Amino acid sequence: MDRQTPNNSNALRYWLALAFAESIGPITAKKLLAAFRTPENIFKAPSKELQAVGDIKESRARAITKFDSWDLVDLELDKMEQSGVIALTFADSEYPESLRQIDDAPVLLYMKGRIINEDRFSIGIVGSRKMSMYGKMMAETFASELAAKGLTIISGLARGIDTTAHKGALQAGGRSIAVLGCGIDTVYPPENEQLIEELAQNGAVISEFPLGTPPNRENFPRRNRLISGLSLGVLIVEAAAGSGSLITASYALEQGKDIFAVPGGITSMNSVGTNALIKKGAKLVQTVDDILLELTPVLKGLLRAGQQKKGAGMITDLSGLEISNEEKAICNALGSEPRHIDMISRETGMAPQKLLGIMLGLELKGVVRQAEGKRFYIL
Repeated sequence: MDRQTPNNSNALRYWLALAFAESIGPITAKKLLAAFRTPENIFKAPSKELQAVGDIKESRARAITKFDSWDLVDLELDKMEQSGVIALTFADSEYPESLRQIDDAPVLLYMKGRIINEDRFSIGIVGSRKMSMYGKMMAETFASELAAKGLTIISGLARGIDTTAHKGALQAGGRSIAVLGCGIDTVYPPENEQLIEELAQNGAVISEFPLGTPPNRENFPRRNRLISGLSLGVLIVEAAAGSGSLITASYALEQGKDIFAVPGGITSMNSVGTNALIKKGAKLVQTVDDILLELTPVLKGLLRAGQQKKGAGMITDLSGLEISNEEKAICNALGSEPRHIDMISRETGMAPQKLLGIMLGLELKGVVRQAEGKRFYIL
């Protein structure tokens, strides 16, 4: 299947029809796409050819050959245009690569905003809707510090920890992506209307549910697999026993993602779930460095995979890693003794927030290291 952005409404009609077709879930849809390459080819294929694909039985083949909801498809296209919503299909080059690895990833995502290549470096942060002051402080601290280091924060826009994590990332000048459990044109919770607009400007808001889908209870566990799927690891800040955040942790475990948990007081009901996760092997975290250290091998691999070929504006350091001229300028401002970020900012002329993001890359390349108090030194 070619990875490209469908460039006409006719192509998108077939993608929407594939998503709308009864009994054709993401796994079946991707089997069909592998065989027929495009949704249009799928809908034009005879029943016998459809049934020849994997375990596609007659009833599922009939859902394709007898599909008669084209009026709903066209209505959806009209609503998308009116709402300023775009579609991200499985064939789109911007479709998150991390989601491609999930068997039941949706073949179509509704989106406001934009997902960029740097969003590969993402951390999911989720937790209790009825957060404590401690939980609020932890969510805001971790989200803002991770965002300041250049990582994108993924969460579910729910009240409590989710909303706090999104806001913390934005306040730090970073990016954040919200995964909704309702249609993207449905503002839920209602008090987050302005936050949704801010996220669309500084990240993205996405949903796999058709426009107008209400925030039904059963939608939220389903959307949790996308939060973990988009993330390198998931941080659980607060979770009571039976919390939906624990479902996200379960998905992360199934997907082979790292699970982090903020410890809480043994008498706090909001910490029963997080403390239990730590007992079961989740990484106990106290600072963002605990997360970055655990993810360093993955982040290094992503950095190297995403590096440009040697050419204009790139030089190679002694370790053989390519670094940019901005990174070189920072290295020249560092020594063996830790220097504060403000001092490095004055010397390089770069804003502290920008410096912290570049520093993360240098740390992961093994060029510099951070000491306490936002002080850095070269190795």
